[in-house]
Amino acid sequence: MSFSKKYHLSVLILTLNEEENLPACLASVANWADIVVLDSGSTDRTVALARAAGARVFTNPFVDFATQRNHAHTHINFHTPWVFHLDADEIMTPALAAECAALDTSLPLDGYYVAPHMMFHGRWLRRCTDFPAWQARCVRAQGFHFIQAGHGQREAPALRLGFLQHNYLHDISIHNEQEWTTRHCRYAVAEATQFLTDRAPWSQIIPQLISGKSLVRRRALKHCSYYLPGRPHWRFLYQYIFRGGFLDGRGAFRYCRLLARYERLAVNALRSMRNIAQSV
Repeated sequence: MSFSKKYHLSVLILTLNEEENLPACLASVANWADIVVLDSGSTDRTVALARAAGARVFTNPFVDFATQRNHAHTHINFHTPWVFHLDADEIMTPALAAECAALDTSLPLDGYYVAPHMMFHGRWLRRCTDFPAWQARCVRAQGFHFIQAGHGQREAPALRLGFLQHNYLHDISIHNEQEWTTRHCRYAVAEATQFLTDRAPWSQIIPQLISGKSLVRRRALKHCSYYLPGRPHWRFLYQYIFRGGFLDGRGAFRYCRLLARYERLAVNALRSMRNIAQSV
């Protein structure tokens, strides 16, 4: 695979009926990025908008996020050594774009973690969104591999990742609560399924809880939360009180209530799966 000097960075955007969110995302990477859209069957104007913005558009049926991203790395010829995974409801900032464009390809790293600023109706919710919530986003075009984790994805084991200083913006505003509930029901089922499939022994979890790496501790705490009675209430108290979410402004209360509602969906999904397994 040969890389072009024309672009500063390749940007991969996964889409499915994203005509509302996509224009702002595309505008944030216009003129300097090798924009690649991997669509999974949009029936609205998503593909037309992407092509009008100069993006290269590919299609592939959606299985899960890790599979879709790995398909892109395997089958798409990116024009730069680094690929930034940007979702349609996210915006690249100029500072982060400049940091990514200056990355040294000779360093022995497979990619970089980046922390988003979660924007809720125009306001950054710093505390109740666990900032910095690191995600593998800027990765090598060749050789990087994701694994599915709940309804999202994370880097495959043994990959070496650094940390970038600047941030992208992720719009988590809620405009339609029914649509939000439908989508998060799917997320809850995926998360419960993974927990039952990959449940780790306590001998493995306890050392992670006292790890010196915040990302390792965060993932271990997430695993432990499945065993807590009253999980939705604890999630609200943790995000709004213990993490200082109440300092994020009026929108933080609504957002933390939504987090608690999601935990209720996850608890119900897990209970349903256990009941089915016991009845077989």
